[in-house]
Formats: sequence, C-alpha cells, structure tokens
Amino acid sequence: MSELAKIDAMPTIGVKDLKVARKFYEQTLGFKPIPSKEEGVVGYKSGNTTILVYPSTFAGTNKATAVTWAVGDALEKIIDALKAKGVKFEHYDFPGTTRKGDIHIAGKTRNAWFKDPDGNILSIVNG
Repeated sequence: MSELAKIDAMPTIGVKDLKVARKFYEQTLGFKPIPSKEEGVVGYKSGNTTILVYPSTFAGTNKATAVTWAVGDALEKIIDALKAKGVKFEHYDFPGTTRKGDIHIAGKTRNAWFKDPDGNILSIVNG
C-alpha cells in the first residue's frame, strides 16, 4: 500500500458564491465550519474527512458526482429531512436501475443525488 493510500482524501468543491454555498452547506446540510489556513476557503468535517469549499470560476461544471456519503439505513430519513429544507433530488435513467421516488435502486444499492446551489452533484447511498 502506498503512503497516499493511507491518508484520508479531501473532497474539494468549487462554488461561485461562498456566502450562498455556506448557507447551503451549513444551514441545509447541517455542517459546522472548521478553521481554515486559507482566507476565502471553508472546511467542513464529515466523519473522518474534511470537505473543502472554495470560490472558483469553474464551479458547477463537473457533470459527475463530487461527494458521496454512505448513510446506511438512514437513507430515507435523510432524504425526507433534506426535502423538508427545500432540496430537490435529481432523477437519472441509468441502465440496470429502477427508481422508487427519489431513490435509484441497483441490486442492493440504493442511491439518491441532489445538487448544491452551484450545480455540484452530491450523493447519498445506503452503502
């Protein structure tokens, strides 16, 4: 195993407006900011990792999932809580999947996707 493989990775999410992003990540998703060494950058603790949110002119241009949280059996509860805060879930037509409400099902895997205000794709999965 390489040295890099032993270190927690840090999802890094570019946003257009840090003030708008902070409201979403703190009020809607419930993260608390942690001190950052860089001005204009906000970090959030998520389990054993840190999510870094920073201003970027390229915010929201990634068409793939930026961050996934494995939430286990709490999937429906988290979906309901986010919907109550105004989060709209994305619906995709993936081969080999079915959809029940906002949850995409592929075998035992149940997954739901939503976007932050800049269009970054975020995911929660039962895994």
